[in-house]
Order: sequence, then C-alpha cells, then structure tokens
Amino acid sequence: MTISFEGRVAIVTGAGGGLGRAYALELAKRGAKVVVNDLGGARDGSGHSDAALKVVEEIEAMGGEAMSNGGSVSEYEQMVEMVARAKERWGGVHVLINNAGILRDKSFTKMEPADFEMVVRVHLIGSAFATKACWDLMREQNYGRILMTASSTGLFGNFGQANYGAAKLGLAGLTKTLYLEGAKNNIKVNTLAPVAATRMTEDIFPEEAFKLFGPENVVPAALYLVSEDSPTNAIVGAGAGGYHSAWVTMNKGVLLPPAERTVEGFAANWDKISDRAGDFVPQSGAEQSAVIIAQLQAAMKG
Repeated sequence: MTISFEGRVAIVTGAGGGLGRAYALELAKRGAKVVVNDLGGARDGSGHSDAALKVVEEIEAMGGEAMSNGGSVSEYEQMVEMVARAKERWGGVHVLINNAGILRDKSFTKMEPADFEMVVRVHLIGSAFATKACWDLMREQNYGRILMTASSTGLFGNFGQANYGAAKLGLAGLTKTLYLEGAKNNIKVNTLAPVAATRMTEDIFPEEAFKLFGPENVVPAALYLVSEDSPTNAIVGAGAGGYHSAWVTMNKGVLLPPAERTVEGFAANWDKISDRAGDFVPQSGAEQSAVIIAQLQAAMKG
C-alpha cells in the first residue's frame, strides 16, 4: 500500500533544513502542496536567512508545489497569516508538522530566565500558536493531522536542557488534550521524539554516529503519523532506523485507610504506591479520578 498525500496541503515549520526539510521534500514527492516555514535563524533563534525559499526551489525542481513562509512561530499573528495564505492559494490546510525549534543549552544553575523563556516560547508556545492558527480550518474541513515534536529530553530528561525538556514534555501534554478535542472532527494529533543528526545536534553526536542518524531515517515515522490512516495520541521515537513507542502510565496504587493518611503512612506504603505491576495507559486525565473512585466504592462495599 502506497501512502499518498495527493490533494493535501501541508505546513512544516522549521523546514529550512534538517528534519523539517526532509519532511517537506517527502511530502511533496508524495503529492502534497507544502508550505515551507522557516524563520531562517541560527539554532539559538537569532538571525534570518532565505532557507525556506531554497527548499521551495528544491521542491519545484522535482515538479512539486510549494510556497515559502518566513513567519515566526512565536508570533501568533504571523501564523494566522501563514495559514490564510495557504488557504487562499490551495483551499485548505490538512497537515501540520510542528518542527521549529531552538537550543540554548546550559545547566539550570547557569541558565538565565530569558533563555528558559525563549526556548519554551518557540517550542511549546510556538507549536500551540501554529496549531491554533490551523484548528478552526481543520474543524471546518472535518480533517486534520497534526504532529508535535517532543524529545527524549522531555520524556526522560537530559542534563543541561531544563528549558528544552520542559517545553518538549509540554508538547506531549498538549497532544493528549488536543487528540480528545479534535476527535469528533477527524483531527488526529500525535507526538514524535526524533533522534537525528542536524544543525541542532552537530556538536552533540560523535562524527560516526552523526552519519548514522540522518534525518531521512525519521521521515517514515513522521509521515505515517500525519497520514490519513494514522493513529492518534501516539508517542513515537525514531532515529537511525530504530522506531519505538512510549507511554505515560499509572498503576492502580493503594487506598490508604483514614488512620494511615499521614506522611508516615504514605512513606510506609511507598513500595506499593510505586509498584509498576499492573500499570496501564490512561486515555484521558479522568481515569486518574476514576481509579480512586472505584477504590473508594470497593472499600465502602467491603
């Protein structure tokens, strides 16, 4: 089965290079009309360039259709304008890949509040702005596929990336609400945690590993997650040909009797409270309350 994007309009943010460029090129090869968004700055978010226009030229050279956009994801009005132009030219927006990002890595001790705020603004707020700009249009179309770019840093932590990790886990949380809100309008939302050799990671990977982790190896996961038959609310990792899923789980825990609902009682039961046996994947936040209510009802019957 060939996965096609014929008749679809896709926006890829941060598509002037690296992963975003790879996504844009493959979407175009598979028939999508692509908005190549890129502010074109350095990886710390400073400066501008014509990176988006160069990718558009690549797409047009292979017979595809694309338009460049230099708007900043951190400015909502610019995202609204970007979506409006895509709709005016091609009639809609069906796919959004939130890929734009910057790095300002430092230990939390040395990190200035402005560096924390800026990284969160670009990754988390920027993805929310781009998504919000598309949301009503996707609801009207009764079709939308949205991909958030998280990271192993957000899911599992990494020294020196407190700002980046906070933003990236926030994106996984954003996915978990939007997939619920978008379901009735056929809007599917997923999270990707890529590991790729790009400008963002060129001084992190050893040279040999850098060669193995080419952006093209992440493309299959990203495009499947924005395809017509994609899942929704998935968290997927991808890099160097390795693909996996991750989940946010909880266990059943224990219901402490009134006499044990103290700090000491909690401490005494910590082994049971933290036991992962029988953990499960909640599909919404309401399931946390549901587990506790069920335990209370069982205790009352007993």
